[in-house]
Amino acid sequence: MGARKAAVLGSPVQHSRSPDLHRAAYAALGLDGWTYDRLETTAEEVATRVADAGPEWVGFSVTMPGKLAALECADEATERAVLIGSANTLVRLPDGRWRADCTDVDGMIGALREAGVPADADRAVVIGAGGTSLPTVAALADWGLHEVTVVARSAARAEGVVELARRLGLATTVVGFEDGAPLAAAAADADVVVSTVPAAATAPILASVRHARRLVDVIYDPWPTPLATAVHDAGGTVVGGLTMLLNQAYSQVEQFTGQSAPRAAMAAALA
Repeated sequence: MGARKAAVLGSPVQHSRSPDLHRAAYAALGLDGWTYDRLETTAEEVATRVADAGPEWVGFSVTMPGKLAALECADEATERAVLIGSANTLVRLPDGRWRADCTDVDGMIGALREAGVPADADRAVVIGAGGTSLPTVAALADWGLHEVTVVARSAARAEGVVELARRLGLATTVVGFEDGAPLAAAAADADVVVSTVPAAATAPILASVRHARRLVDVIYDPWPTPLATAVHDAGGTVVGGLTMLLNQAYSQVEQFTGQSAPRAAMAAALA
């Protein structure tokens, strides 16, 4: 197989560690001449970027804010990408068309596993109702949980994630960032708390969430976040965003290359 190209699209994108993972994978697989770069790309620019990609392009990883645009510009999509309503992966098909997928679900399942969430877990708290909350809820449903408390600025803000949770059979409750007592009770009772918001956004809830038994925080830069520090210092188990990034990249590499992901080499790239 000759030289091929792939890249991560996003804005801002310079902090992304995806190139470390993909380049390590291509090297381990002996894919000489394969490249993987960061391309600053707004949501409005995703469709043009993909349409202009020559036949040497095998795929794109897509980070914020382009995940909805990635789904919209694809020629076909996996069932989970359609269900979630966004895509972080675009794969070039043999006929030149593009398929969208959401490997963020795989990333979150890997993070839940790393956090030691038991197989019979029942309750979760999801902080935030933005784009990352959707694959998070899908992963929680795949894991077998039954109840989720969504922490959102308002009930209206939470409508999308609540609707997805209900379609997946999860009972849902919405609490606000300022609802200290209900949030503290939910966090203490949950098998896992997942934060999908920027590090600074958790300032109002540090006291309420610090006694969580397990925290998955999707942020990896900066790390540790104030929330991760608070939960760790109170004795909880904390897993950061690099674990999610690594686990979602395994499937991307396999879809781009058609080969099994060299997981040890990829994990070593983040060490």
